[in-house]
Amino acid sequence: MKIMSNEQLVAAYRDAKKNDHGIEVVRLLKSEIRKRGLLNP
Repeated sequence: MKIMSNEQLVAAYRDAKKNDHGIEVVRLLKSEIRKRGLLNP
């Protein structure tokens, strides 16, 4: 995965979810967010 700042990662996740970029993209971004400890659930 391309190296992103935490802010860019969260923005990409929100954009992917909002604009329906596909389930796999959303899952990938969400898993990276969880790895970094930015999302609790």
